Amino acid sequence: MVESAKLIGKSGIFGENGCMTDSISRSSEFEQIPLRAYAERAYLDYAMYVVLDRALPHVGDGLKPVQRRIIYAMSELGLSAASKHKKSARTVGDVIGKFHPHGDSACYEAMVLMAQPFSYRYPLVDGQGNFGSPDDPKSFAAMRYTESRLSPYARVLLAELGQGTADWVPNFDGSLKEPKLLPARLPNLLLNGGQGIAVGMATDIPPHNLREVVSACVRLLEKPLASVAELCEHVQAPDFPTGGEIISSPADLLALYESGNGAVRQRAVWEREGEEVIITALPHQVSPAKVLEQIAAQMQAKKLPMVADLRDESDHEHPTRLVIVPRSNRVDLDAMMNHLFATTDLEKSIRVNFNVIGNDGRPGVRNLRELLQEWLAYRRQTVTRRLEFRLDQVVDRLHVLEGLLIAYLNIDEVIHIIRTEDEPKPVLMARFGLTATQAEAILELKLRHLAKLEEFKIRGEKDELEAERDRIQALLDSPRKLTRLIRDELLEDAEKYGDERRSRLVQREAAQALKETDLVPSEPVTVVLSENGWVRAAKGHDIQPDELNYRAGDAYLASARGRSNQQAVFLDDSGRSYSLAAHELPSARSLGEPLTGRFSPPAGAQFCSAALGTNEQRVILASSAGYGFVTRLENLHTRQKAGKQVLSLPAGSSVLPVATVPDDEEAVLICATTEGHLLAYYLSELPEMARGKGNKLINIPPKARQGGEQMAGAIAISAGQDCLVWAGQRYLRLSWSDTENYWGERAQRGKKLPRGFQKVSRLTLADDGK
Repeated sequence: MVESAKLIGKSGIFGENGCMTDSISRSSEFEQIPLRAYAERAYLDYAMYVVLDRALPHVGDGLKPVQRRIIYAMSELGLSAASKHKKSARTVGDVIGKFHPHGDSACYEAMVLMAQPFSYRYPLVDGQGNFGSPDDPKSFAAMRYTESRLSPYARVLLAELGQGTADWVPNFDGSLKEPKLLPARLPNLLLNGGQGIAVGMATDIPPHNLREVVSACVRLLEKPLASVAELCEHVQAPDFPTGGEIISSPADLLALYESGNGAVRQRAVWEREGEEVIITALPHQVSPAKVLEQIAAQMQAKKLPMVADLRDESDHEHPTRLVIVPRSNRVDLDAMMNHLFATTDLEKSIRVNFNVIGNDGRPGVRNLRELLQEWLAYRRQTVTRRLEFRLDQVVDRLHVLEGLLIAYLNIDEVIHIIRTEDEPKPVLMARFGLTATQAEAILELKLRHLAKLEEFKIRGEKDELEAERDRIQALLDSPRKLTRLIRDELLEDAEKYGDERRSRLVQREAAQALKETDLVPSEPVTVVLSENGWVRAAKGHDIQPDELNYRAGDAYLASARGRSNQQAVFLDDSGRSYSLAAHELPSARSLGEPLTGRFSPPAGAQFCSAALGTNEQRVILASSAGYGFVTRLENLHTRQKAGKQVLSLPAGSSVLPVATVPDDEEAVLICATTEGHLLAYYLSELPEMARGKGNKLINIPPKARQGGEQMAGAIAISAGQDCLVWAGQRYLRLSWSDTENYWGERAQRGKKLPRGFQKVSRLTLADDGK
């Protein structure tokens, strides 16, 4: 490990001819420091430079050094709001040549940002030409094509610059002076905000409304001990240049301003126009093109079936106008927009971190009250320096005027001294008790100023200046009067530059993305399961599943009818259930896919039944031992690939096909055994369960069970439905009224079917066919 670093001269260890020199032997000529100390000092120097001179704004004027230098350079070029625009390249050249020795592209980009009305709440630069667009803020034209000047709002930063309010420091080469800070008349830090990434810290300050911030400043001037909660009565939330809705709760916003850290939830603004959705405002720094791209991607992935078309109709008159065309007038627009808010940048969380450089020159996170307090302290200092500067000017002018009045009162003698003396200045000073400044002013008088009228002008000016001196001195001597002056100036600027809030404060519920099943078109489908566990889905309910093509050695086993946006449920012969979305199943045009590719059933288990319907759809689960129960399909849903156990099977029994329950309070449950016993009773006698063995549906005596008798099936029918009792290829059709012949109570033996139908193989509904 290297313990120290040796700083070698220009020629290094080797001389210019490549030969070794005696630099090492003369090591006493060089400084030797530990490598750790050198690296630590170099890193800390760089870190502090980035923090203080590049990345973080100052609480006083709210600007980073590059922004401050651009504003000052433009003012020096005479590019005020009343002047003509000049090429941006001229400004950039002055900035990097005189004050900011960095890349021209970075400097130009900083100037463009201050000119973009969608980036700055109160732009500082008035640009002419292509200065970017909300779609792509960095699509601005090169600096040789654009022109710029300062905006009217920039006077807030520059109006008092020449009035002794700023500290001046040398520029990078010491040839010029530049202001350390600009004398901001308003808290620009909060008005325009700022972003920056330094070393080990960052800042994210959102823009605010000018009138609201000034109102909070006035509140703090009048009540210095006001809490953050009281200030938040004026500054309720940020105010972004692009408008939009702020949907963060008041409690969250208060916590943000109390801590100086947090996030603001902002949402786009939309309205109905006929059957179309019109988006008129987007969250801050969100590109309309990106939003359309995100929505189009969902449409291509068939995850947004309710949207038929998208258009961008934005223009100069309507900066943001995105049109979303729903597929039909039956689309729930509120639900659709809630889904888009949750899945696109139409709703965005904007990070907030009030990390700034304070009046003490140190970076730190401050809450709202601390920010305003520090700025008001800076403003009080600025106003005091301005008044003191003006007071010095007034006192100096009064001093000169007093000398001029003495000269007018003794004009003949003054003229005689000037004409006769070789050095009139010391003679005047000695004769009339004048100072050097007063004597110099007398000697510089022009003859035309010796008229009688000039004396009256001087006396009038002297009276005005004496009144101004007394007023300024009274302000400086009274903190209360100084506070009142600061307040009046703030209110005056708020009236001149303030405007209405753009980002509305609205209480909204959290946006929820639609479930995948809600996004899938609701179309009739038939799920078909084969004996070997292969599954597929056919569109419509009018197909004959047993007539489809199957793989060699495979055949039809079961089917279920429902909708494409429902969950398909499968049972294996161990009583476990599995589920997946019906729209994910392969088309019936193919031979399907094995369920074992989607699920992991126990070793040796075979899939034996299928069901499809709504979550509230009730079904009958039963075993061949004569036990079963009613449950809802949602109890069979699971995300586990291994499924979940829902039906407990007695020893030697098997799972019977799932039977759906009709929505009828007088539905009848029909049970039949393989030896021809049939029992019918009201389904309401069977309790509803989530899982388990169930209750006895039909009685099978032990001797009959030992002889191989089992329950062949259990289905429920309502009035108007018929049941088919199958015995091999033959079937007996029983209507709802025919079941009266087999009526009984649950768990009874039932009655015998007619001859020829006493070897029952299965029960089906008449409209199910095979």
